Amino acid sequence: MNKSEIDQNILDRIQQLQEKYQAMGQDMTSYLDGLLYADYLKYWDYINLDSLLGLQQPKTNFPDEMIFIMYHQITELYFKMARWEMEQIHDHEHPDADFFIARVKRINNYFENLCHSFNIMIDGMEKEQFLKFRMSLLPSSGFQSAQYRLIEIGATDMINLVKLDKRAEFDQGGSVEAMYENIYWMVGATELATGNKTLTLRHFEEKYSDDFIRLGEKTRETNFAQLYNKFYQDDPKAEDLRAVLRQMDILTNVEWPLSHYKSAVRYLQKDPEDIKATGGTNWQKYLPPRFQKIIFFPDLWTEQEKQDWGKSWVKTNVFGL
Repeated sequence: MNKSEIDQNILDRIQQLQEKYQAMGQDMTSYLDGLLYADYLKYWDYINLDSLLGLQQPKTNFPDEMIFIMYHQITELYFKMARWEMEQIHDHEHPDADFFIARVKRINNYFENLCHSFNIMIDGMEKEQFLKFRMSLLPSSGFQSAQYRLIEIGATDMINLVKLDKRAEFDQGGSVEAMYENIYWMVGATELATGNKTLTLRHFEEKYSDDFIRLGEKTRETNFAQLYNKFYQDDPKAEDLRAVLRQMDILTNVEWPLSHYKSAVRYLQKDPEDIKATGGTNWQKYLPPRFQKIIFFPDLWTEQEKQDWGKSWVKTNVFGL
């Protein structure tokens, strides 16, 4: 085949490649040689399938522990997807409204899948197996999911994550580090009898506290709540953005923790005394949204809606109303 017989589209692309590599001071022929010698990409290599399927390392011989591990790994991958979308919004500093809305919709899709998937935990394991293999997992806990905390911090002002009874002590100009020391999730891993931090919480803080504070400082002006309040309240797309942000609030701060609560009731509620969660986390007081009142975008909700935070989910999913 001579040059005249080569498809013009191929010639056009070769010319574009030549211009690209010339601009970088590179020799296009060397890159073409690399393409010529390279093997075909295979699906299992592209997604590192063998490595992925080898990441499950149960601590016991109970079969359902494998389900438990894989479900949590899948959850962390969804969190990573949500964080990927959030980082794109943060990096834009003042993103186009359509871009902002599209990325929040993606995050909402991820959390919708997560909330619906929790039946895998609720119905997908034998209670007797779980109550035995869980004792080999101490003091680790799903409480220690740092990615979920990073999503919270990237979504809202740190003041909205402070314990409810401490928020009045801070204002928007307060220190991120001081507010972090009063973050709401510490309630979930504090011993009720003594008020001391559990080992679960101490390990968590040792590994991640610096990351949380760093992100809080970095997104002080670019978290989702700040971006909306500064740039979009009067935007033509404001109503669409409000709708997806409200949905994000419900999915992450009502449906997701209450899906956990439903699972905890299934496995840990037992008369006359509830079973402690792994790591000693206080799930009865920590998981229900009405206790914590974590709301990313409080300005988007009425006072009555904030007062009734989480109530409609309980009516629907617990009482069937």
